[in-house]
Amino acid sequence: MTDLELLEEAKKARKMAYVPYSKYKVGAALMTKSGKVIHGCNIENAAYTPCNCAERTAFFKAVSEGIYDFCKIAVVGGFEEADIDALCTPCGVCRQVMQEFCNSKEFEIIMYDGAKVKTMKLEELLPFGFGPDNLK
Repeated sequence: MTDLELLEEAKKARKMAYVPYSKYKVGAALMTKSGKVIHGCNIENAAYTPCNCAERTAFFKAVSEGIYDFCKIAVVGGFEEADIDALCTPCGVCRQVMQEFCNSKEFEIIMYDGAKVKTMKLEELLPFGFGPDNLK
């Protein structure tokens, strides 16, 4: 699957976002090394703290099904009915979850600002990340 196709999958996931408070919808499409795509969307809560980002939703769905072999994720976001027109990057907590399950030198984050695609390795977004290897 190409990066553009994965971004289209993230756009589909974005439609499922539950965002009655911020009105900011995010969709994620997490791809495994075997080519399977797991969708995630952000889910808000009136108490705010229990909210969950699209990226973590996708990872937690995958892990809950025994899937751990990830190669890249596409992330898109923007206000409810607006077109995607700004880069939506994973938050720090999502980057830390990615660090737990992915090789930071290989795992790619694909983002889109409405005009161009930006791809970065996890280690670029989370330099000096703390992960499982730090506890050995």
